[in-house]
Amino acid sequence: MFWYGGCETIPEFLEVFEILSDLLASPGQLFTDSDKDPKRDGGIIVPCFLLFLVSFGLLLLGILIWYLLKTPPDPPFPLQEDRRQSVSRQPSFTYSEWTEDKTEDEFLDLDPVPETPVFDCVMDMKVETDPATLTVKSVGLQERRGSNVSLTLDMCTPGCSEQGFGYIMSPKEESAREYLQTASNVLTEEELHQKALDSFVVQTEFFEIPMNFVDPKEYDIPGLVRKNRYKTILPNPHSRVCLTSDDQDDPLSSYINANYIRGYRGEEKVYIATQGPIVNTVSDFWRMVWQERSPIIVMITNIEEMNEKCTEYWPEEQVTYEGIEITVKRVIQADDYRLRLITLKKGEEIRNLKHYWYTSWPDQKTPDQAPALLQLVQEVEEATQCAEEQNAPIIVHCSAGIGRTGCFIATSICCKQWKNEGAVDILRTTCQLRLDRGGMIQTCEQYQFVHHVMSLYEKQFSRAAAEE
Repeated sequence: MFWYGGCETIPEFLEVFEILSDLLASPGQLFTDSDKDPKRDGGIIVPCFLLFLVSFGLLLLGILIWYLLKTPPDPPFPLQEDRRQSVSRQPSFTYSEWTEDKTEDEFLDLDPVPETPVFDCVMDMKVETDPATLTVKSVGLQERRGSNVSLTLDMCTPGCSEQGFGYIMSPKEESAREYLQTASNVLTEEELHQKALDSFVVQTEFFEIPMNFVDPKEYDIPGLVRKNRYKTILPNPHSRVCLTSDDQDDPLSSYINANYIRGYRGEEKVYIATQGPIVNTVSDFWRMVWQERSPIIVMITNIEEMNEKCTEYWPEEQVTYEGIEITVKRVIQADDYRLRLITLKKGEEIRNLKHYWYTSWPDQKTPDQAPALLQLVQEVEEATQCAEEQNAPIIVHCSAGIGRTGCFIATSICCKQWKNEGAVDILRTTCQLRLDRGGMIQTCEQYQFVHHVMSLYEKQFSRAAAEE
């Protein structure tokens, strides 16, 4: 209105408003009225019409600017809701990216694994079923489940003898390692008998023990598959038996699927747990027997149980492997096992060897009677005391070298513990065995069977003490 009032003082604007009024009043009136001057009107119509359009355009522009300022703009590249959520869940970095930025000096303060001299370590979890069909998960782990989940604490380059550094274990891996090294459950006489009858308690305890299997991917030796009965059951490297070989550049020539096992009170190399020899490893097996000066072999498997479990690696009378002459002198048949008296000769040196073959224990199961196994354990212990090489390891094997082998060695260790302490710690013994060789005492049934055998041993021990 102010703009309109100011224009009234200018004659030219008055004429413009008159023309606009005529245009709005009637479209054809401007050209029909006789009192109008066409020449004058024609010179004014065009600029007036342009002024009208400019005014109208400014009005529309003002409305548009006001609308844009009032309404916030949408993002130029809107994300869908599910896409935004997926982006928010992405990690800010990966483990490999983090470790690539680390320098060697930042890892030097890591605490070494106590009790067992391990080197570059990785851990792994694998589902454990039958050894022949055992599957393996990738590195990184870990649940603490006995026969269902396995855990590897010590993995390294085979043949390496230096303790490595630079490996960072996850919290679960550290927890599993600590469990194997510290778990304990000392049982007195009454506690042992009660626990042997309580399958639920035994099962719960068994499933808490990490299996400590080795990831097959960690063994990068060409041709290694020919020397393993089961491709997923491998020796833990820190306690692996290494055969002496003239060819130092061939790691396969020094390889055998066997581990040194500690005994009662942690003595080193009291036992050797190994797989049942296959055709390709018979000569390696006898090389190990000679190298370790072992006086006793305990075999706890049949030659065949549905399929082959072990090659018959001994001769009917005599055979020679790697310059070692093996001669069977005598065979003694007992109720549940067969004893072979063997002599080994290499060069001018002759040694005596006892071979116990226990045939009453099917794979992945337990014997029908506990006394038979207990009798074998006691027989082997007595033979050890009379052996020429009392400090040499006893070689024990079944098919895979972990299930029945683990039960026999655990029973032997626990009998010594009860005899010396009047108590037994089967849990601690099992953890020690698995630190030395993964998967020892393979099933919950076998773990419970060890409790039954020890309960029987305690009764026999108490009865003998009372008679004295």
